[in-house]
Amino acid sequence: QAHVVESGGGLVQPGGSLRLSCTSSEILSGYVIGWFRQAPGKEREGVSCIGNRGGNSVYAHSVKGRFTISRDNAKNTVYLQMNSLKPEDTAVYYCARERWFGGNWCTDPMSATTFTSWGQGTQVTVSS
Repeated sequence: QAHVVESGGGLVQPGGSLRLSCTSSEILSGYVIGWFRQAPGKEREGVSCIGNRGGNSVYAHSVKGRFTISRDNAKNTVYLQMNSLKPEDTAVYYCARERWFGGNWCTDPMSATTFTSWGQGTQVTVSS
């Protein structure tokens, strides 16, 4: 089980941008990595997912065109660039690693059932 850590959250005005980072004490390269979020009183939802080679990306409809997921295997880091942020993006954002090394593709729509290593989350607040 990996120890996953998210960072980069904060308070931003509507229309602003943030970049979230996901790192781990164990390897992330070679794994499907997902970003999820949960707002108070709401269910956890998948935000974005990236394949193990970085070529397969999945986005929730609500963030498509505004968020971009990427990975830098040399840094063992996965990023979520969030642009044109909206108040409804406010949530705790979680990074998670899929169970199996060598997993190639993300499911669309995303499912959390195959992600077994989770970070503690980073708060993103979008407010004027």
